[in-house]
Amino acid sequence: MNIPLPDLKPIIPELIMSIVACALLTIEVFAKDKSKDFLGVICIGVALVVMYFVPASQGITFGGMFVSDGYSSYFKLIFLINLILTILISFRFLAREDAEFGEYYSLLMFATAGMMIMASSADLILLYLGLELMALSTYILAGIKRHDNRSIESAIKYFLLGGFSSAILLFGISLLYGLTTSTNINQIAEHLKHSEKSLTLFMAMIMILSAFAFKIAAAPFHMWAPDVYEGAPTSVTAFMSVGPKAAGFAVIGRVFLTAFESIQVDWTALLIGLAILTMAVGNVLAIVQTNIKRMLAYSSIAHAGYALLGIIAGTSEGLNSVMVYLLIYAFMNIGAFTIVILLDKGEKISDYNGLSKSHPLVAAMMLVFMFSLTGIPPTAGFIGKFNIFMSAINAGYTWLVVVAVCFSAISAYYYLRVIMNMYMKPLEREAIIYPNPANGAALLISLIMIFIIGIMPSLIIGYTFDIFM
Repeated sequence: MNIPLPDLKPIIPELIMSIVACALLTIEVFAKDKSKDFLGVICIGVALVVMYFVPASQGITFGGMFVSDGYSSYFKLIFLINLILTILISFRFLAREDAEFGEYYSLLMFATAGMMIMASSADLILLYLGLELMALSTYILAGIKRHDNRSIESAIKYFLLGGFSSAILLFGISLLYGLTTSTNINQIAEHLKHSEKSLTLFMAMIMILSAFAFKIAAAPFHMWAPDVYEGAPTSVTAFMSVGPKAAGFAVIGRVFLTAFESIQVDWTALLIGLAILTMAVGNVLAIVQTNIKRMLAYSSIAHAGYALLGIIAGTSEGLNSVMVYLLIYAFMNIGAFTIVILLDKGEKISDYNGLSKSHPLVAAMMLVFMFSLTGIPPTAGFIGKFNIFMSAINAGYTWLVVVAVCFSAISAYYYLRVIMNMYMKPLEREAIIYPNPANGAALLISLIMIFIIGIMPSLIIGYTFDIFM
C-alpha cells in the first residue's frame, strides 16, 4: 500500500531550523566552554541558508494547515533577522554574564522555528503548537542565567503568566471549534459568514484576543514585560522584544482579518480600547523608570499600541503598515539593546550621564536609536509611525490617530531624557565599553537599515505592497 507523503517544500525552512537546533544540542556536549561561539556562527550560517529557501518555499501542505505565502515569508524574514542580530550581540556577552551554555543557541533556533510555524499556520491547532514551541524556548532563555535570582524570577513569572495565556487560548479555540466544527481558519471564516452572532462566539473571540494580546504585551496583559525584560539577559531581552511580538501580530493579522472577518465591527471596538490603553500605559509608566531595560519594556508596550492601529484599520494598507513597522522596530530596538550590552553596568539611565564626552561614537549611535524610537525624521521610526497613522486615517479613524500622536509626543520625554543625560549631564564616571566585531556588525546593520528605510522608504513599502497584489 502506498502511503501518500505530504509536500515538504513549503515547510523546508522550518525543518532546517528544527533539525539543526537538535543537532546543536548534541554538538554542545563536545564543545569546550571557550569554543562555544562557533555554535553561534553555525546558527548564523543556517539562518542565512534558511533565508535563501524562504522565498522559494511557497505552497500549501498538511491538508491546508500550513500555508507558506508572501505574508508568512515576510514575517519569517523578520524572525531570521532578529535571530542573526541576537546571535551577533550574544558573542562575548554570554561569557561576561557567566551564561555561556551551548543550549542557548539551540533555544534561539527552536523559538524562531516556533515563530515561523505561527506565521504560516492556517489552522488553530498548528498555530498553538508553534506558539508553545516559541513560548517554552523563551521561558528557558529568560532564566538561562541560573546563578542570577533576577533571571530565575523573570523566567518563573513569564512561565506562570504564559501558562495562563495558553490555557485561555485553548479554551477559546475549543469554543470556536464547538461553534464551527473546524479549526481551519478559512473554514471558520466561511462558517461564521452564514451563521448568527452568539455570546459563545464573542467569548471565543475575546479569549483568543486576550492570549494574543499577552504575546504582544498589550495592556492590560503587559504585566510580565517590565520584570522579564529587566531580569532576563540583555541579549535575550532584545530577542524577546522583537520576535514574539512580530509573531503575535502575524497571527492576529491572519486570524482576525480572516477567521473573524464577519464580526470585524465587534473586535475593532475591542482593539480600539486595547490600543488606547496600551499606548497610555506604555508611555506614561515609561516616564518614571530609572532602569533603561524597564524603560524600553514600557516603550515596547507603547509600540504595540501603535501597531494595533494598522490592525484596527482592517485594510490591506493597514496590515502592510504593521508589517513595515515591525521590521523597522526590529532594527531600532535591537540597536538600542546592543548599546546597553556594550556598556558595563549600563542598565541605569544615570549610567549614561556624560557618555558623549568619554565615548562620543557610542553616544551618537544611541542618539540615532532614540530618535528612531521617538519617530523623528529622517530615521526609519518616522516612516513606520507615518504609515501606521495614515492607514488609520484612510480607514476613517482620524480621532484615534490624534490620540496616538499625543501619546507619541509624551514618548519624546523619556527617549530624549537618555540623550540629554548623554550630552548635557556631567561625566560622573567613565563608562567601560566592551566592543567586539560582532557587536559592531549588529550596530552597523541596524544603523544602515534605519537610515536606508528612513531616506528611501519605497524600497520596503513597495515590497510589502506586492504581497497583497
